[in-house]
Amino acid sequence: MESTPVWRRPTLGAVAARAGVSTATVSNALNGTGRLSEATRQRVLAAARELGYAPASTARALARGGTGVLGLTMTTYGDLPVPYIEIPYYAQLTLGAMSAAHERGYLLLAMPSSMSPWMWLNTPLDGVIHGGPRADDPVRAILRERGVPMISEGRPPEPRRCDAWVDADHEAGLRLLLDHLARSGARRIGLSLPLHDDAYPRLIAHAYRSWCDEHRTPALVEEYASLPDYFTAEQHAVSRLLSHDPRPDAVIGVYSDSGHNILAAARHHGLRVPGDLLVACVSEDPDYATTTPPVTTVSLRPDRVGAEAVDLLLAVINARGVVDRRRLVQPVLLPRRSTRRAARRRNGTP
Repeated sequence: MESTPVWRRPTLGAVAARAGVSTATVSNALNGTGRLSEATRQRVLAAARELGYAPASTARALARGGTGVLGLTMTTYGDLPVPYIEIPYYAQLTLGAMSAAHERGYLLLAMPSSMSPWMWLNTPLDGVIHGGPRADDPVRAILRERGVPMISEGRPPEPRRCDAWVDADHEAGLRLLLDHLARSGARRIGLSLPLHDDAYPRLIAHAYRSWCDEHRTPALVEEYASLPDYFTAEQHAVSRLLSHDPRPDAVIGVYSDSGHNILAAARHHGLRVPGDLLVACVSEDPDYATTTPPVTTVSLRPDRVGAEAVDLLLAVINARGVVDRRRLVQPVLLPRRSTRRAARRRNGTP
C-alpha cells in the first residue's frame, strides 16, 4: 500500500535557495527591512509564492504584543460618504496592498471613511496606511494621537521630517502626457485643475507650469471646486478653457472621470476629438479603452503604490537602522486615439 506524501511547510532556507539569495535577504524582503533592490525583493516574493511559503509574521507580532493586523484608511470629509472602492485608483490600491500584506503573513483591514473617532482609537492595529492625507485631516490627527506606526499613501500637504510616505510620481506622470501631446503636434495645452487641500493639485500645477516655461508655451489653467459635484464643475472649467481665444488644441484632466468630462465639454462646443481637440487624462478607469474615441491616459500604478506602502509600513514597524521614508512609483503612459490626430497630419497621412 502506497503511503500518502506528507506536505511539509516550506522553510525560509527553501525560499532563499529558490531565489538565489541568503536567508537574511529573504527575511528583509518579507519584513520590509534592509536595503534591497526592487528586482531582488520581487524575486524573493515570487519564490515565496511559488513554494507556498507563509511567513509567521502574525505569530511574531503576537509574541511582541502586536496583532498581526495592518489598517488601510482613507481621509474623511465630515459626514460626506466617499465610495472609495468605486474609484478605480483606490480599488486597485486596496487590492495591491492586501496582496502584499497577505504575502508577508499579515491581515489587512480596509477601514471605512465614516468611522467614528472612538473606533479609530480602539481598533487593534500594528500599523496604518493612511490614504489621501489632507492639510486639515481628522483621521491623520487621530492616528498620530494614538501613536500607531503610520505611513501615508500620497505626500502630506505639509510634510514633516518624520513623515513616511509612498506616492506616485505625479510630476513625471504629467510630463509624460505633456511630452506625448507635444509630439502629437499640440502647442496650446490646457489643464483642468481641481481645488483641493491635499498635495496632488499643487504638485500637478507646479509640474505643468514648469513644463510650459521650459517649452515657452502659454499656461492655460482653469480651476474648479472638487467637492461636492466635481463632474459638473469640471465640465464648466473645460468649457471656460475652450472659450479662450485662441482656444487650446489639447486639454488634460487629472482625476479619474476627467476624460469623460472633457469629452462631454468638447461635444457641447461642437468639437471633434481628436480632429479639433486632443484629450488626455490621469486615470485607472478601464472604460477609456472603449470610449468614443478611446482616451489616452497615464496610469499611476496604484497596485504598485499599495504594495510599496505595505513594504514601507513593515519597514517602519520592524525598523532596524535607517529606513528610507520616501518612495515614488513611476507612472506609465497608455496612448490611445484621442491624441493621434496631429501626428497623422504631420506624417502626411489622411
